[in-house]
Amino acid sequence: MNVLYFAWVRERIGLPREDVETTAATVAELVDELRAREDRYALAFSDLSALRVAIDQELSDFDAKLDGVREVAFFPPMTGG
Repeated sequence: MNVLYFAWVRERIGLPREDVETTAATVAELVDELRAREDRYALAFSDLSALRVAIDQELSDFDAKLDGVREVAFFPPMTGG
């Protein structure tokens, strides 16, 4: 699946996107797999309350299932102005 990173998440990981092979059933499990990769991922995902997730371009939750998902995006909360 495609995993996209935006704003400071992208800066910490050093990539805007990557293809990820995963056995994760939920977004939270995917995050656990990513955290275990390297310190830069652990840093980016250290505080999930500071992150939002979208699945196939729909805002979602970290407990969402990944069955059939093609794209997961991680980004900080947006503010209007």
